[in-house]
Amino acid sequence: MNSIAPNPTNRLVSLDVYRGLTMFLLVAEAALVYDTLLEIFPEGDALHGFFIQFTHHKWNGLMFWDLIQPFFMFIVGVAMPFSLNKRLAISEDRSKVTLHILKRCLLLFLFGTGLHCIYSGKMVFELWNVLTQLSFTILVTYFLLTKGWKVQLGVSMALLALTEILYRAYNPEVPFEHGTNFGNYTDQILMGKINNGGWVAINAIPTAAHTIWGAICGNLLLSKKTDSEKIKVFLIAGLVGLVIGFGLDWTGITPIIKRISTTAFVFVSGGWALLALAFFYWLVDVKKKKEWVFPFLIVGMNSIFIYLFAEILGKWLFRTIGIFSTGLLSWTGLGEHGLALITAILTLSTLWGLCHFLYRKGIFFRI
Repeated sequence: MNSIAPNPTNRLVSLDVYRGLTMFLLVAEAALVYDTLLEIFPEGDALHGFFIQFTHHKWNGLMFWDLIQPFFMFIVGVAMPFSLNKRLAISEDRSKVTLHILKRCLLLFLFGTGLHCIYSGKMVFELWNVLTQLSFTILVTYFLLTKGWKVQLGVSMALLALTEILYRAYNPEVPFEHGTNFGNYTDQILMGKINNGGWVAINAIPTAAHTIWGAICGNLLLSKKTDSEKIKVFLIAGLVGLVIGFGLDWTGITPIIKRISTTAFVFVSGGWALLALAFFYWLVDVKKKKEWVFPFLIVGMNSIFIYLFAEILGKWLFRTIGIFSTGLLSWTGLGEHGLALITAILTLSTLWGLCHFLYRKGIFFRI
């Protein structure tokens, strides 16, 4: 990692905000904000239906939280043409850039597998973390960056077709059932186990489409097309993704299942990612509505660092802060859930404060 302060004038602010908001939501999960709110508003409460959106759907369906990982992988793709151009301008040596990408993917893979060891409290080999899968999607996208958008789009569609074929060929009767699908089969080969929650390692193959589509958008943003033309493309492509994804699900052809990243899910989540990009680009970079962006901007500038920090130390921080918040505020009569919510908010504030400290010191971690 290094600590090079970016030149704000060369950055796409809307992308930093998009990434920052996505990471802020992830950090809030690590701070146990959503778990606490669901305890305060249990099933049957009027607000439960809203806060349940910050959990993953159990299988066939879509929650808001199911979009966060695709957003992140898509954002990484959008940023890649910008970072590639910057590195080529500095070194003018493609082989050095390739070596950097390989190193970056290796580190992401090690971070992702390492997190599972920390989650388990022992040495394990598990490939279900977003960083592990991102190491694959970045590598695939990198070798497509200099190709035209038609080639990039074609490869992404081929990856989705491959996923569909593999699942249907392995279990033609019930191709997308937990425990008996192709993803479970490959996990048994790769890791000797399957995930109880239904997550599979080969999600890296279909979700590579998110990163590739992001790169296509990044190249479009760097093109000489007008802002209105760019936004129009994002909107049309996003709507097409929603129509295809929901259409596959509603007709019973392929269900929307985030845990195994079915093609229907990839299209739907990719569609929402495109629409979100159109919105942030229009609001922040075109309309110049930037008064509100700072809290998310500084999180987006240290996205990988704060993700790792929150995942590793978030629960510990919650418990530590809880000792003092509970001790000092027990007289208020807020009750267990009320004190837990204050603790969660203080934990989130501490994590955000760390991002603010790094920003003020000009420290921006990159891999």
